[in-house]
Amino acid sequence: MIQFSYISATLLALLIITGFAGCSAAFDNNQEAGPAGMPPGPGGMGNGQAPPDMPAGGAPSAGAPPGGPGGNSNTMYTLAGNFTVDGETVSESHSTFTSDTADLSAIYVTNKGSLTLTNPTISSSGNTSNNDASSFYGLNGAVLANNASTVVISGGSITTTGSGANGAIPTGEGTSISLENLTITASGDGGHGVMATLSGALTLTDVDITTTGSHGAPLATDRGSGTVTVTRGTIFSSGADSPGIYSTGVINVTKATVKSVGTEAAVIEGFNSIHLINTTLSGGVEKTGGTMIYQSFSGDAETGTGVFTMDGGSYEPTAGPAFFVTNTDSVITLKNVNLIGTPDLLIKAAGTSRWGTEGKNGGIVIFTADNEQLTGSLVTDAISSIAATLKNSSTLSGSINTSALNLDETSSWNVTADSTLTSLTDPDGIVDNTISNIFGNGFTVTYDKNLTTNNNLKGKTFTLKNGGTLTPKQA
Repeated sequence: MIQFSYISATLLALLIITGFAGCSAAFDNNQEAGPAGMPPGPGGMGNGQAPPDMPAGGAPSAGAPPGGPGGNSNTMYTLAGNFTVDGETVSESHSTFTSDTADLSAIYVTNKGSLTLTNPTISSSGNTSNNDASSFYGLNGAVLANNASTVVISGGSITTTGSGANGAIPTGEGTSISLENLTITASGDGGHGVMATLSGALTLTDVDITTTGSHGAPLATDRGSGTVTVTRGTIFSSGADSPGIYSTGVINVTKATVKSVGTEAAVIEGFNSIHLINTTLSGGVEKTGGTMIYQSFSGDAETGTGVFTMDGGSYEPTAGPAFFVTNTDSVITLKNVNLIGTPDLLIKAAGTSRWGTEGKNGGIVIFTADNEQLTGSLVTDAISSIAATLKNSSTLSGSINTSALNLDETSSWNVTADSTLTSLTDPDGIVDNTISNIFGNGFTVTYDKNLTTNNNLKGKTFTLKNGGTLTPKQA
């Protein structure tokens, strides 16, 4: 085995925290940051960590993520590696790469460098001195690539135990890391399995990732977005505030298993997305559920609509609502997904005291179920909304609290408690004064006759199948 243990001093770029300038050597750390190295912004939380108000993380102090602030204003640090590739093309096989020094990567590839490794053993145990730098720019990551560099690793393993020690992190546009047939284990606070930032790209094929430290999502992106593409593999997290997937970019997962214990299965922040195909997803916490979509205003994610799509596979929300949306717009689509368990809440859209401006921080949800058999209620608060569409033989068994419902001729709703619709679109189910595809079970469903979208209901009362009525809401 070959042991690499040198640092080229001429290759170390001195990074002084004076102001954010994209991928340049000047970074902004004027905000406080949590243990995962993410500044919360106004009432926000960091990327790659789950919402701080969950039971596992405890109650945060005002404006700070769990674990207290970790800001590093006026701190100096360098990006460096025990083994560094600077603008060269290098290949190694069956080699060992290590680092036991704070802020020192085991491998650092920079300036359009290219590194190809076969069956390496990679490990790092040093802690970070700067949480922001670790999460945004890769400080202390076991495998760090930047400045349009490329890393390809086939086989072998990556193990990290230090704080802020991400397993593999490409940062910057044109930078990519491809991993195949290897294992990644991260156990330190803020140690993500893989993370892409500032438009970096990750491609994983048959990679197994386990994180056990807090604030360490196995699959993550952070400030400046990034793209993560995963095919097969097993993804597991058990640390506090460490969802299986955390997206401030685009994360695509196909035919993989993603499981988290004690935290959300998936989190989307802002104008970003998660797309799952034939994947097994599980996890959840009581307050924020199995999948959370939100906007923190931390500055890490552009404001906009969060998108979650799942086609095939299975989803098991182990606690809380299957989906929780707050302080943002969202589009959620399930197609041919096996929803495991019977959650009391399928979707909850509501404002919280944590994110956004009170009274203006509700959740907006456009939900589509395509060939789905769903259990659980749809619930909104006064500043939120849900518009649900059931199509292609979809069913919903649950109550609805102030949401819009669109049913096609093949789909149905089984009412389990008195409910309130803002509007109902059901052109094939309504015949005269009866509705054939809403099973009322003796309950009363009300609607707002003053909405133009309900003009077709003409303010009438309808008889539901198996008893119950749809009737105009009383003023």
